[in-house]
Amino acid sequence: MKNILLLETIAEEAMQLLQEAKDVEVHTAFAGLPSAEVLSNIDAVITRGLGQVNQALLDACPKLQVAARCGVGLDNVDVAEASKRKIKVVNAPGSNAATVAEHTIALMLMLQRNLFQALNDVKTGNWAARSSFKSDEVRGKTLGILGLGNIGLKVARVAEVLGMRVIYWSKSPKDTPYQYVSKEKLFASADLISIHVPLTAETSNLINTEVLSQVKPTCIIVNTARAQIVDKVALVEALNAGRLAGYGADVPTSPAPGAHDELISHPKALITAHVSSLTASTYVSMCTSTVSNVLAILRGQEPVAGCIFNLKDL
Repeated sequence: MKNILLLETIAEEAMQLLQEAKDVEVHTAFAGLPSAEVLSNIDAVITRGLGQVNQALLDACPKLQVAARCGVGLDNVDVAEASKRKIKVVNAPGSNAATVAEHTIALMLMLQRNLFQALNDVKTGNWAARSSFKSDEVRGKTLGILGLGNIGLKVARVAEVLGMRVIYWSKSPKDTPYQYVSKEKLFASADLISIHVPLTAETSNLINTEVLSQVKPTCIIVNTARAQIVDKVALVEALNAGRLAGYGADVPTSPAPGAHDELISHPKALITAHVSSLTASTYVSMCTSTVSNVLAILRGQEPVAGCIFNLKDL
């Protein structure tokens, strides 16, 4: 019998897979970790975006074979420490690409068309706002994509259909029809910038005061990668000074800021609560695929190719 610890709730369909498995026992940590005795026999840990698989938990689970996240990013999993201990780190690569791309485009359109303001005007009965309404369309604009991975590429394809010119920067050129440019050229020439790079020491505060002094004052930035890639202080200053037209993000900082936070409440900013992957279809897919791969590993079977993030380090 194998023991699995759930740090957070998962989709009902995924939970059913665990409950129907006769060779595993499921323990939950929704209201706090179980006893030391239970933890000492845990074979796999499954989390989502908040439950921390850190050194303390790894120390408490000496039998741990698998640390899994129902999602793509692994910010809440100590991958380096798990690798040292030969623990397989499982995620669901590519599973959220389409839905995050959709969310990215939605934020772009909301900001470019000034739809949030337009909707609020009608809801408050201010139909007269039409006479002073200002917006623009994305057709004919240049979209600069930072990081042309699975998500960035899908954003590029949708943007192309919408009539946008797409340029991009990544660590190396890709075999795509889109123009590869330097970061400096992208910042200076893009009308909209979409961020899809991972958070690393190199990309932390990538969008800073210097960069924000290079962009067009009509530029809109959308960030569905990680909050720390954008320097919040520099961002608010640029929005206030009119050096940036708008900012959209699905990656609020942690802990979540309050409604009166200077960025959350800013009239030129639209922030969602990291919900781009929480569509019904994607959420179920991420959870069920992750659980299926964890069960396969615990049973000595082959999981889906590419799901073990740290395979090369084991």
